[in-house]
Amino acid sequence: MNYDNTGFDSSVLVFPAVVGGIFGVLAIVALWKIFTKAGKPGWAAIIPIYNIYTMLKVAGRPGWWLIWYIIPFVNIVVSIIVALDLAKSFGKSGVFGFFGLWVFNIIGYLMLAFGNSTYQGPAAARA
Repeated sequence: MNYDNTGFDSSVLVFPAVVGGIFGVLAIVALWKIFTKAGKPGWAAIIPIYNIYTMLKVAGRPGWWLIWYIIPFVNIVVSIIVALDLAKSFGKSGVFGFFGLWVFNIIGYLMLAFGNSTYQGPAAARA
């Protein structure tokens, strides 16, 4: 006997959940490797909020910038800046930072993690 009168079949959510899980695992693996390349602990990739803090440090930004991530619209600008800085920290261009790490982030993170790029330190420290 069916007591569900909504007409909604929850099995349609299985595929998006599986795909989302795969993307989540790929993001963790890529961040783990990026952090390891940068001399940071890889396990930081699995700790919420701390992974953003670690990303800020790898990109050469101060840790207090974490506050900007909770402000709507400002967080978009800050995430673009951090993506650009992260790309430069690995010797990549700003174009790679924007399109690779911000627009197509999973692909860009995997390219940074498993490509031949090496961590050169924050761009500001090299200038």
